[in-house]
Amino acid sequence: MSASREVGGTELESQRVLVIMPARNEAERIAPVIRAVRECVPFASVLVIDDDSSDSTPEVARDAGALVARLPFHLGYGGALQTGYRFAVAKGFDFVVQMDSDGQHRPTDLPKLLDLVLRDECDLAIGSRFVVDANGPSSGQPYEMGVLRSIGRRTLCFFARVGGLRVTDPTSGLQAMNARTLTLFASNLYPVDYPDVDVLLLAHRKGIRILEEAVDMRPSPRPSLLHSGWMPLYYAYRMLLSLWALSAVPRNRSDDPAPSDSTRSKIGRSSRPGGSQR
Repeated sequence: MSASREVGGTELESQRVLVIMPARNEAERIAPVIRAVRECVPFASVLVIDDDSSDSTPEVARDAGALVARLPFHLGYGGALQTGYRFAVAKGFDFVVQMDSDGQHRPTDLPKLLDLVLRDECDLAIGSRFVVDANGPSSGQPYEMGVLRSIGRRTLCFFARVGGLRVTDPTSGLQAMNARTLTLFASNLYPVDYPDVDVLLLAHRKGIRILEEAVDMRPSPRPSLLHSGWMPLYYAYRMLLSLWALSAVPRNRSDDPAPSDSTRSKIGRSSRPGGSQR
């Protein structure tokens, strides 16, 4: 959908924005999320990627006003996301915002993430639960993780720093991106099973400017499959393998960024201080 409105003071003229939402068996939760997204960013199109749901997720999403792409079989989170990226590239969208469909991410945070890429302050804006702006979390409460998940997050942050990237929330699924990032994520370099810090390091190596913005997130309404049974061990193995493989990806040295310690953590050509769980 094209638009000529303002987001955070940024004028949109003939810019096409797409909000993509992977979904699997979210019929009970997705409708209010879509309605809130359409209210917060009314100039954007909304695409729900239905990952082979066994309930009425596609019908509920369509009735709420979203476009729906139905996958013929279960691809998983990364595969569903890349379906959205490739749809956006094929349809000529200029900007994409991705968010979860279960209500964990707040649609009210979309405009400020989108504004960062619209202003060309970065190529990829990440909503972080752990960056605190000058006013503190708008909910009044910092986001809390369990001990094991906190250890996992800190480990991923460590691997990111080894790769030259400093982020606080490497697993956040709340992101906004421009066409440059979108083209990279739609390529065959994108990992389609559990995209996390390896995707951010891939973007970093390709010269993508990354900026984190403080957001609030609600606890996920369902337990993560990555934290049950043998999945944590597989996930750790797969992530280490991906990080090793990334070392072979050619680096865009013309855009080598330096890590930043700013409150608003920018990784790119310049830095300035300032103000999802899957």
